[in-house]
Amino acid sequence: MHRTPQQVFADHGNRLGTGDLDQISQNYTEDAVFVTPEGVLTGRQGVQEGIGRLLADLPDADWQLTPHFAGDVLFLEWTATSAEHQVTDGVDTFVFKDGLISAQTVRYTLTPRPTSNA
Repeated sequence: MHRTPQQVFADHGNRLGTGDLDQISQNYTEDAVFVTPEGVLTGRQGVQEGIGRLLADLPDADWQLTPHFAGDVLFLEWTATSAEHQVTDGVDTFVFKDGLISAQTVRYTLTPRPTSNA
């Protein structure tokens, strides 16, 4: 069954919400390329590792997403805020192939959240 990029992305968001890295990686091709600020990861195992790192840095985060589709490519602008960290300039690029994600580039800057004195 062929899924549109919009359908894959909606499913991806639902799976991210569960935090189940095995389920999340099923939205990627077997030979997916996952490019992070730390380097290039490949395959579903690499996807699990890369997304796992991001979720670990931002547990229980409040995510704000703005997707822009252009055919089989999605540009996703995002921010996230957790108790300890924030991302203000996140940009992901997804490339879709045959109803799955074949490549993703993740760019963001993670900064400690300022502490406030009561």
